[in-house]
Amino acid sequence: MMERRRMDAALLVLFLVHLATALEVPLDLLEGLPQPPTITHQSPKDYIIDPRENIIIHCEAKGKPHPSFSWTRNGTHFDIDQDPNVTMKPHSGTLVVDISRAKAEQYECVYQCTARNKHGTAVSNNIVVRQSTFSILRALLTGSPLWSKEKIKPIVVQEGVSLVLPCRPPAGLPPPIIFWMDNNFQRLPQSRRVSQSLNGDLYFSNVLREDSRNDYICYARFPYTQTIQQKQPITVKVLNLDAINDTMAAFYNDTDLFSEDPADERKPTFLIPSGPSSSKMVLRGQVLEMECIAEGLPTPEISWTKNSGDLPADRTSYLHYQKTLRIVNVSESDAGDYRCTARNEFGSVYHTIHVMVKAAPYWISGAPRNLVLAPGEDGVLTCRASGTPKPSVTWAMNGIPIENSPKDLSRKVEDDTIIFSVVQTGSSAVYQCNVSNDYGYLLSNAFVNVLSEPPRVLTQANKVYQVIKNHRALLDCASFGSPIPKITWFKDSRSSTLDGDPYIHHDNGTLEIHVAQAHNSGKYTCVAGNTLGIYENHVYLEVKDPTRILKQPDYKQVQRGRSVVFECKVTYDPSLQPTVTWLKDDGELPDDERLIVGFDSLTINDVTENDAGVYTCIMNTTLDNDSARAELTVVGATPTPAVVYERPDPPTDLELTDKKKRSVQLTWTPGDEHNSPIQKFLIQYEDSLHHRGHWHNLTEVPGTKTTAHLKLSPYVPYIFRVLALNSVGFSHPSFPSRMFKTEPAAPDENPTGVHGFGTEHDNLVISWKPLTGLQSNGPGLHYKVMWRQKLMESDWTKVTVANNSKFVVSGTPTFVPYELKVQAVNDYGAGPEPAIAHGYSGEDLPVAAPENVQAVLLNSTLSEVHWDPVPSKSIRGHLKGYKVYYWRERSLHKHNPHHVEKQILTFSGNRTHGMLPGLHPFSLYSFNVRVYNGKGDGPPSPDQQFETPEGVPGAPTSLVVTNTNLDTLTLEWNPPHDRNGHITGYTLKYQPAVTSRQVDIATQGWFIGLMCAIALLILILLIICFIQRNKGGKYPVKEKEDAHTDPEFQPMKDDDCTFGEYSDNEDHKPLKGSRTPSNGTVKRDDSDDSLVDYGEGGDGQFNEDGSFIGQYSGKSASRETAEGHESSEAPSPINAMNSLNSFV
Repeated sequence: MMERRRMDAALLVLFLVHLATALEVPLDLLEGLPQPPTITHQSPKDYIIDPRENIIIHCEAKGKPHPSFSWTRNGTHFDIDQDPNVTMKPHSGTLVVDISRAKAEQYECVYQCTARNKHGTAVSNNIVVRQSTFSILRALLTGSPLWSKEKIKPIVVQEGVSLVLPCRPPAGLPPPIIFWMDNNFQRLPQSRRVSQSLNGDLYFSNVLREDSRNDYICYARFPYTQTIQQKQPITVKVLNLDAINDTMAAFYNDTDLFSEDPADERKPTFLIPSGPSSSKMVLRGQVLEMECIAEGLPTPEISWTKNSGDLPADRTSYLHYQKTLRIVNVSESDAGDYRCTARNEFGSVYHTIHVMVKAAPYWISGAPRNLVLAPGEDGVLTCRASGTPKPSVTWAMNGIPIENSPKDLSRKVEDDTIIFSVVQTGSSAVYQCNVSNDYGYLLSNAFVNVLSEPPRVLTQANKVYQVIKNHRALLDCASFGSPIPKITWFKDSRSSTLDGDPYIHHDNGTLEIHVAQAHNSGKYTCVAGNTLGIYENHVYLEVKDPTRILKQPDYKQVQRGRSVVFECKVTYDPSLQPTVTWLKDDGELPDDERLIVGFDSLTINDVTENDAGVYTCIMNTTLDNDSARAELTVVGATPTPAVVYERPDPPTDLELTDKKKRSVQLTWTPGDEHNSPIQKFLIQYEDSLHHRGHWHNLTEVPGTKTTAHLKLSPYVPYIFRVLALNSVGFSHPSFPSRMFKTEPAAPDENPTGVHGFGTEHDNLVISWKPLTGLQSNGPGLHYKVMWRQKLMESDWTKVTVANNSKFVVSGTPTFVPYELKVQAVNDYGAGPEPAIAHGYSGEDLPVAAPENVQAVLLNSTLSEVHWDPVPSKSIRGHLKGYKVYYWRERSLHKHNPHHVEKQILTFSGNRTHGMLPGLHPFSLYSFNVRVYNGKGDGPPSPDQQFETPEGVPGAPTSLVVTNTNLDTLTLEWNPPHDRNGHITGYTLKYQPAVTSRQVDIATQGWFIGLMCAIALLILILLIICFIQRNKGGKYPVKEKEDAHTDPEFQPMKDDDCTFGEYSDNEDHKPLKGSRTPSNGTVKRDDSDDSLVDYGEGGDGQFNEDGSFIGQYSGKSASRETAEGHESSEAPSPINAMNSLNSFV
């Protein structure tokens, strides 16, 4: 019977393992699928808050549809709507408690969040909210002292006796950090004789005369409130009784006033703990601290042992001069009896501490994982945890104890396991597993989601994979479905499935071809199928020929001034166009026109000594590359033909002697020099453990030596070889030496590039550059990551990290400076003490707005805004600057409509003022100021307003000419769009303009007569000129140029009201600066002329609608010319200029 039970148990375990491995599916593969709620973020179980800030209790969850949230407080429903001080963030369960109108202690309760949708209910941990150090806050608010202000009586002691100075700080949550200082805020020196205990008291194993002082001050620092309180100073006077008796005896006839003998030298006795033994309980994973402080003369020394074994060296440290034994990350193996021994030359005493290790529940194989099952499938949820004492396991479904939940025949609960058999649609739910004992609990949500989903292939359709021949090919077929789809692969015609060599099928659906060949190219079909259907996806594989250099460049020796050609012929797949790159000495080619790069060659013309070196040809494609190199040696123009220079032969007979932990001596025999003396030897090594197949340069020695003393690194299997160098080049490498493996050791260095920064408001990411395999010095490389808040003098928090280069510290206060250290450790010890780096925890949005915000108007379009800077504590991040949000509420003119257009000006850095340009005159503006950091903007300051003064108005929106007569016209216009104040009047400007009326002068009688007169005058002048010439006389062919000038009507200048220049080629065009359109509308142009500027009188008046009515008479303008009128246009009058001002 017993054997049968064992067999059933074994079959059950195999069944559970099969279910767990076969049916668990990753979450969030596809959007849109129904999903029960999952808690994604919640506040810690023990949530300590700052009573001076709003309380934020986090609860975030996801699900489809998005879940709704509710809370319980102290086990009963918490009606948030009934508490005006509590709000819940939108689309979230996070609570925000405004304590500005309530006391924080009213909300010191146990909270639990519930997230539910139609597929199930998830619950959070019980979040116990407690405020930090209520007694401290009350003392700060009331002004009452934390310690009594009564003066402490001086303590008078005899030299050599023991002494304890009590601190007894007020209770705090978390407990305060204690330290002793003097009046100058300098730490009191501590030693083996004088040290501080874990409870903060100051212990003297024996007192000396120099211990006399009046400023022993105990300080208590409370981390959450960032406050420091001090006790009244303690005065200690240490007396030497023999000296006092000798002094006083002279006055009192040698009477011995102090008959007590001075303290004698003595064996140690314990001040703490008392008695021969004591006991201590510690929880697994926490820190165990035990202390023994002894008195005696001379000062005793403390040592520690464990009765039942050795102390864990990697987790053990000693504090307070060996008086405190500290073991981190306690495990069950640390339980037992520990003995502390105090010893001096007069004897010893010991105390035994019995340590019991208990354990709050902890997961053995991780928390239960979510399941996605299809109807009719089986599954299992496992909640496997351990603890001391053994924890109990209880299950709930959708937040209700499972025994009170609706019965489900497909579900069977067996202690820490729930087995599901033939699940049905509608069985989706969230199950809660609670593991608890006397020291804590674990609560985990895991949902069972019953879905019927046909298969879907998530890999991109028609994706093309390209690989090089003889390389591995991987074709993806990621899929999803419920039940889990089965993946089948076909090629081309789909005549048969792809099974067996050379194909390998992976569990995730990927098809692997270990060594791809040309015939493997083609179309591949991935078929995902389950009971609800099939889904096909096609991908393509192209196997390419490798890129290979067929003809490599050869070694060249060329005379100076000649040309040289390096060939580099390559074969490649025609579909992969290669690119050629040439390097010189592993760097870019010099920018020199003498170097000509072809597709398969490099030509160097007019070679110089600087061209000597190693040239590398690299052929690249998108899939592979190949390279080859050759050396160029430049010799004189006329080398001696009788001497042949060649590379030296490789060294031989390598031998290793004088082997030590980190060094060895290597000797060798040089090869033939070939007429060129050996200049140096290059020693290389291969590290077959960390870089197998790669040779690295180790050192060089002169060519006259055949021995080298090599300094080596620990934990490296070295193989050496030697190359000889002469003027021609390097020899071939020697044959490798025998392997020499150095012994492991602790690391010699620590990681570099240690940084600390936050990615969330409550975390600190510590990152570093990890050590290389060669730097590890031994197996088991990991890192000891340490951190503490800067300026708090607290102990370092430590954690061990392996196979990673960063660690995230959660639950940190927002934007606090930290000191960081990362130490390299391997199986043989720790590296040197690491240097301290600095960083900050994550930023959060600023919580305060700038104060004393005001605006100073400089003119109608410019204002200067001033504010007081926000305290750095309220910025909660790196100060980026300030932003001024401002907007125009309205114009102060009653006709302007209401219009709001917000604008933002950013002022970087710690600014206290800024300019607001481009404002609208005669307007009402509102503005506020916000500080911003790397996380975003803080709250705005209260909105303030200012009014800009009046400014210059804009131009009228239109100007129309109506009722045009011979000597009168009417002007009409509309008020400007931007009045910028109260309109007090309009200024009207006008000037003469050339008429646009066209006249055919060729038909005018006066024109014909004029032409005849001119022709007659020219004839007379020709006759006179002919007569004068026959008489030999002279005459001026041309008068002064000014005498022939025929000025036209010219526009007036803007500055002095005079006429400006006018070009003759502008006939039939309006005068410069004016225009008369055919529609009669006079449009505004760039001219700033004003009728007032040109005013010569004239009468007129303004109608109520803004039109202008005026009369003016045309006046003849006389023009003086040396040669008479030459204008081809009909004369037109020049209008007199009038101006008139109107005031409304």
